[in-house]
Amino acid sequence: MAARRGDVTVADRLSRAARGPAPRPGVLHLGVGAFHRAHQAVYTDLAMAATGDPRWGIVEVAPRSTGVVEALRRQDGLYTVLTRSGERVTAQVVGAVSEAWHAPSHWADVAAKFADPRIAVVTLTITEKGYLGDPVTGRLLDDDTVRADVAAVAAGERPRTGLGLLVAGLAGRAAADAGPVTVLSCDNLIGNGRRLSALVGEFAARLPAPLARDLAGWIAASVRFPSAMVDRIVPATTPADRADALRLVGAADDAVVAAEPFTQWVIEDDFAGDRPAWELAGAELVTDVGPHETAKLRVLNAAHSMIAYLGALAGHETIAAAVADPAIRTAVEALHRDVLATIDAPPGWDLPAYAASVLERFANPALGHRCDQVASDGSQKLPVRVVPTLLATSAAGRTSAAATLVVAAWLRFVVAGVDDDGRPLTVSDPARDTLRAVPASDVARLLRTAAVVPAELAADDAWVADLTARLDDLARHGARATAAALQPS
Repeated sequence: MAARRGDVTVADRLSRAARGPAPRPGVLHLGVGAFHRAHQAVYTDLAMAATGDPRWGIVEVAPRSTGVVEALRRQDGLYTVLTRSGERVTAQVVGAVSEAWHAPSHWADVAAKFADPRIAVVTLTITEKGYLGDPVTGRLLDDDTVRADVAAVAAGERPRTGLGLLVAGLAGRAAADAGPVTVLSCDNLIGNGRRLSALVGEFAARLPAPLARDLAGWIAASVRFPSAMVDRIVPATTPADRADALRLVGAADDAVVAAEPFTQWVIEDDFAGDRPAWELAGAELVTDVGPHETAKLRVLNAAHSMIAYLGALAGHETIAAAVADPAIRTAVEALHRDVLATIDAPPGWDLPAYAASVLERFANPALGHRCDQVASDGSQKLPVRVVPTLLATSAAGRTSAAATLVVAAWLRFVVAGVDDDGRPLTVSDPARDTLRAVPASDVARLLRTAAVVPAELAADDAWVADLTARLDDLARHGARATAAALQPS
């Protein structure tokens, strides 16, 4: 393969000739983003290496952008994953990709891959927006985008969204009688398999009657939608990452990604047929992903939100800097004590050790996560991350001062919009403008406006008084002093 701009590419230095032939196609993936390349593709590469089974090469399909697809094609599907921990960085060349396609440019080829009997698993990382679900009801949207995609699938033409591409691909597979297939969502959504199954079903139901009936019957008989929980922090690729790939691999890599050392994949063991031996690469195959999702949301994601809001208010730029602040760390440890008292450990999990690992991960300065970025969209995140702990402690006759402080810190962050030294904060939240139209002193009205907590909690005078007190503490004493004063419930 010709070198790019006179440089040595990954494929030149680490060629398929040196590694052996490219694996045969067995997995089709929609969405060729950095997270997938640092997560599912790594597991698949390790699984093939552990078994010597080359049948699970990944056919990468990009619904929109071309950059990564072009880079993977130039590099024979090879790319580098950098693992960063503090100043330490290591490099791994991943060879799981067998093909890469840009759906808008090569729809006929992509459709043929969906209908290839060798493809046994379709995985997705298309982000929550790509599922076309209503954020309130969860039902399939009824807008111009969805209607255009339904019409395209009905006419046998290329749809434009990730969900539309999936339904079109399944329809083509059904028509070709290419056999059963597993559709595995790898997006960070609760119950992602169930949600995807429902949305695919709704989309199919909007097709013309004969096609809708036949496709629904085939999906019910031939397709499984297991849920999965994924976890690995994968920051955006930087020039420093490209420089490190060149230094460590000896090759210029336009598809390099960087990630933290920690990685986790918990998969519901409900497949329509064969699959890669992902468990040999460290994945967990379980009967129910729910307990694992609960632990992640309440232990990891809730702590991430707490650190982001308190850190931003205290003037810290990054999550790592905020975790290094003893006052904020004290608050997170108090939150974890409250959370761990309200949830059951998934089988084989040590919850206290998991909670400790969360703080260790967030302290990694190499990740560069900004507090204001993690703090975005809190009105959508807190109901699933923090509110369940408030409700569980209330049901047990207790309160969680730590979880209440998260809600208070979020309100202070969004409504005041400045840190404790008066510097403006970057606030990105759908509820920002409506909340700022409410007097900051009217906490009960703020709660009704945001609808972040359920009505019964917003009507609990004792809890609202606690929340008001935490807001007053943040305004008078600042985030660090308020966090440091937090005592476990």
